[in-house]
Amino acid sequence: MALGLGWKLYGDGSTPPPGEVVRPDERLSWGRTIGLGAQHIVAMFGATFVFPVVMGLDPNLAIMMSGLATVVFLLIVQGKIPSYLGTSAAFVGAVATIRAAGGSSATVTGAILVAGAVLALAGVLIHLLGAELVNKALPPVVTGAVVLLIGFNLAPVVADVYWPQDQWIALLTMTAVIAMTVLLRGFWSRIAIFLGLVFGYALSWLFDKVFGQITSVQPGQHDGKAFAHDRVDFSGVTSADWFGLPSTHAPDFKTSAILVALPAVIALIAENAGHVKAVSEMTGADLDGSLGKAITADGLGTVMASAVGGSPTTTYAENIGVMAATRVYSTAAYYVAAVVAVLFGLCPKFGALIAATPGGVLGGITVVLYGMIGLLGAKIWIENKVDFANPINLVPVAAGVVIGIGGVAIKFNDDFTIEGIALGTIVTLVIYHALHALAPAHMRDPKAPADVELEGGTALSLGTVEEHRPTAQPLTGSTAAAPPKKAPPTSS
Repeated sequence: MALGLGWKLYGDGSTPPPGEVVRPDERLSWGRTIGLGAQHIVAMFGATFVFPVVMGLDPNLAIMMSGLATVVFLLIVQGKIPSYLGTSAAFVGAVATIRAAGGSSATVTGAILVAGAVLALAGVLIHLLGAELVNKALPPVVTGAVVLLIGFNLAPVVADVYWPQDQWIALLTMTAVIAMTVLLRGFWSRIAIFLGLVFGYALSWLFDKVFGQITSVQPGQHDGKAFAHDRVDFSGVTSADWFGLPSTHAPDFKTSAILVALPAVIALIAENAGHVKAVSEMTGADLDGSLGKAITADGLGTVMASAVGGSPTTTYAENIGVMAATRVYSTAAYYVAAVVAVLFGLCPKFGALIAATPGGVLGGITVVLYGMIGLLGAKIWIENKVDFANPINLVPVAAGVVIGIGGVAIKFNDDFTIEGIALGTIVTLVIYHALHALAPAHMRDPKAPADVELEGGTALSLGTVEEHRPTAQPLTGSTAAAPPKKAPPTSS
């Protein structure tokens, strides 16, 4: 069907045998499909409600809107790309910067909404001009730098906000997350952040019972002064209703906040492209023609969620991992997960339980989480073999990363300042393309001839850079042993 809602039953509806897969337009029996939908809920759940808590947004609303955004995504891509849209980490750094400047939740969601609209428009452009546009405008060296900035720019948030609230809980939670990520296998290692949150929550409750209250600073309380309080406060959970709509608010638009949020668009385009490529490889389908639709759908999901005060959305690698493990790519399972997420969002008591997460627990989780986000940028460089011996790659990243992480700012007037991630992204992107346009051909393309100009203006071609890279030769004493010359072939 045009919207991808007509699923053929795979075989007799049972689990596929080794080597076989269930395609996006197929499904297992509804009982098994519901079970798979539950797996997708667990996979996306941890990050989808941790990130709203970190950004100071309503986790209940985030869960509910993630389900609605997933439905919109699946309809737009016509069921060709099975994926779940959970809360995006790409905006966490921008949100921290906006709030540090005194921005409210309305200012945060207004900035996110505009970024989502830009992402949707970029998707339309990519669909019209072709997927190759992504690689030309946003090469791996640039996208890697932006992702790295988003993660590492958050280090002060951990050090100044979360960790000091309860350093010992933070340390133990961090240790648990690291241990579970490394020691657990398969699906369980992929939800180590969620398991770490549960561990830290339970440990905080236990510390309250054994050691009593802790004295520390709680953001937004007691004028920023330390006071005695329980690590876990269930008063909000007790008073919350079992059923009701999550709290919503209208976005507010401020230019300075919007400029801070826009660099996340670059990261989201790269993230979507990577996820579409991964699904394409797993399913064996050519999905380049659907990349623009996927990016547009992601942008519209973010617009839809932030318009009511919700969190930004993006496709989730965690759910792609579930598909890789089960070999079931049926979009029917994602519709099940989306419906369950909406139902979770309609339970205020559940949201209050999440909102009561102790600050020390968030400190332990975010110290790992933010570092992992940042290192995904380095992973992009490694996987794409970015050559930092080439100044075209090295110089823009060197300048942009220091500006972004260091919080360098350019102030135009009292109301308009570009700093941090936004300025670092602009510097990296502009300098890279400027150098790429002005540099000699052999620097832009390692396979291009490198010419040397002789006296009198004669150009001598030295061949390509690749041909003249030094190669290691075995040494005998102090003299390099030259490789034997091959005899010319003889004709028969």
